[in-house]
Amino acid sequence: MISRPERAVGAALIAALLVLASCGEAPADKAAQKPVGSEPFIALLEQARGEMASGELAEAGRLLDEARTVETDNPALWVAIARLRFRGGEQVAAVEAANRALQFGPAHGPALLMRAQLVRDAHGAAAARDWFEAALAADPANAAIRVEHAATLGESGDYRAMLVALDRVGETSPEARRAHLLRAVLAARAGEHVLARSLLARSELAEEGVPAALLLDALIDLSQGNHDSAAVTLGDLARRQPGNVRVAELHARALWLGQRNRELVDLYAPNARRADASAYLAMLVGRSLERLGQRDEAAPFLERAHTGPSGELALLAGNENLPEPTARLRARLASGDRRAAMREAETLRGRYETSSDIAALAGDVALAAGDAEGALALYRVAVSVRRPWPLAKKAIRAYRALGDEAAADRLLARHVAGEPNNAEALAMLAARSAQREDWLRVKLLIDRAIALGSGSDPALLRLRADAAEAVGEPDRAARFAARADALAPAGFVPR
Repeated sequence: MISRPERAVGAALIAALLVLASCGEAPADKAAQKPVGSEPFIALLEQARGEMASGELAEAGRLLDEARTVETDNPALWVAIARLRFRGGEQVAAVEAANRALQFGPAHGPALLMRAQLVRDAHGAAAARDWFEAALAADPANAAIRVEHAATLGESGDYRAMLVALDRVGETSPEARRAHLLRAVLAARAGEHVLARSLLARSELAEEGVPAALLLDALIDLSQGNHDSAAVTLGDLARRQPGNVRVAELHARALWLGQRNRELVDLYAPNARRADASAYLAMLVGRSLERLGQRDEAAPFLERAHTGPSGELALLAGNENLPEPTARLRARLASGDRRAAMREAETLRGRYETSSDIAALAGDVALAAGDAEGALALYRVAVSVRRPWPLAKKAIRAYRALGDEAAADRLLARHVAGEPNNAEALAMLAARSAQREDWLRVKLLIDRAIALGSGSDPALLRLRADAAEAVGEPDRAARFAARADALAPAGFVPR
């Protein structure tokens, strides 16, 4: 969605921060419940956890294999195996291990916690709430479960219940720091930036380099006008997470607000030219070029920003900063060598058959090569573990390529229901609803998207004006149309 460069941080970003603050890259190995078992078994489990914490995954696997010969039916063992597999990129196998843990211990708190986290990743916060409540019922003293539950409540928009849950996490708890971070996120959402800064400092997580804490620190800096400081933090994060579009956009915004126009253009003009670039990034690059006096160069970026997305997905456009094997596959596709890319994707699938990330990557290759049916088969493997919006968008495109509009619309509606703070998904569903002339639904969806920070998107405002006209609100239709026209560049004519 496009908006003014000075747009405020919206609820969608707060929801993303809540997810980052709760679980990070993978289900956290922070369950407080002491494992039950023999002394040799517990010793092996603790040693394996220590090796995992140090990044020694092979040694952790060896220790867990040894523990498996001691007590193969202990649920704590299978929770540890699941976490190890997840850390090692074997996400599908991790789900299988989590299911084994629940078979051996249906009321085992850490096993229920991990299952809840996996459900949240694959199906959204609403679907996971019952699992978190079951985990709390099984292990009410487990502060890790309580913090994860609180974050999930916040992600689904129930902020009052989130605070109540956090109030039950004591200051002496090992989870107290994460609780402070989550409170800081809510304080920032409410505009209480001094309080948010204080709570963030109490968490000490920004000093440790935790991504969610660094992102919140940068957002507070932006809100307080410390644009250069925010740009430094976000630039570091963008280098650590080269595939994170949200971080890149925030970094570009910090550079814009700090008048660092040449730096913004040099860093982000190549990304803004891509077919899948956001209208917001295109606008920032275009406005920066205007500031630099390069109006002719700015025009294509501004036109792209104000006409909205083209509908094309650049599935695997080149990006040299991404890690292997993603960068290598993208480079092959960018050069037009689709056959080589498909062969390499098949090789990777054979080597990492339990990796949902590789399944998603192979699906992208198949879709880019025109094999929508093959792409969907691979995406189904990936979404059994995680269903992020970029993956859902590609699956929607694959369904449409096969002519299955009903399946595409169901997936889109399901994603909006599970991720109600996703302004882009709301806008996409609104556009589909407009095609069916369901104007009341269009009105409600766009009003929600505007509340989330998309109120300066001319294309969205024009659609909102059409909805107002259709439901008998001519005055509101005129106001939305006027706002859309005011935001368009001089001489711009809508398509």
